[in-house]
Amino acid sequence: MAKDSSFDIVSQVDMQEVDNAVQQVSREIVQRYDLKDTGSTVTLDKTASTITVSAPADFIVQQIKDVMGGKFVKRGIDLKALSWGKLETASGSTVRVVCTIVDGIEQEIAKRINKDIKDKKFKAKVTIEGDKLRVSSPKRDVLQEIIAFVKENDYDIPLQFTNRR
Repeated sequence: MAKDSSFDIVSQVDMQEVDNAVQQVSREIVQRYDLKDTGSTVTLDKTASTITVSAPADFIVQQIKDVMGGKFVKRGIDLKALSWGKLETASGSTVRVVCTIVDGIEQEIAKRINKDIKDKKFKAKVTIEGDKLRVSSPKRDVLQEIIAFVKENDYDIPLQFTNRR
């Protein structure tokens, strides 16, 4: 019997790249003429995987989000990894928005990916292992077809294919 080939479907973000992008955004806020004296701040909480943007007005928050999007794209971070919360008022007549960094595949999305693969009737076995999926099959061509199929579909999170064996 031939050994099965496999790969993992994961959703991971390099937190060091996120940290670098947030530092670049903070530097740009200090240097840009339209954002310089606004008192806006961008902070990263690595343990909670959140980014907090504080500014005096929602218009400035939107400008900072645009700058942040550009910096993240340049650093190779998919913008689907950012889940923006609602704009809320903070102390001192400022507004704040919290952005959560998506890390790992949620159970409902994992089940949806699993169901989609099974509905296409690929000759492969899909198992959900925590926040990732393991796909295995005796034929590597089937695995490549599954990768192409998953890339075609939009699951609202960035997906990577790792641990190919």
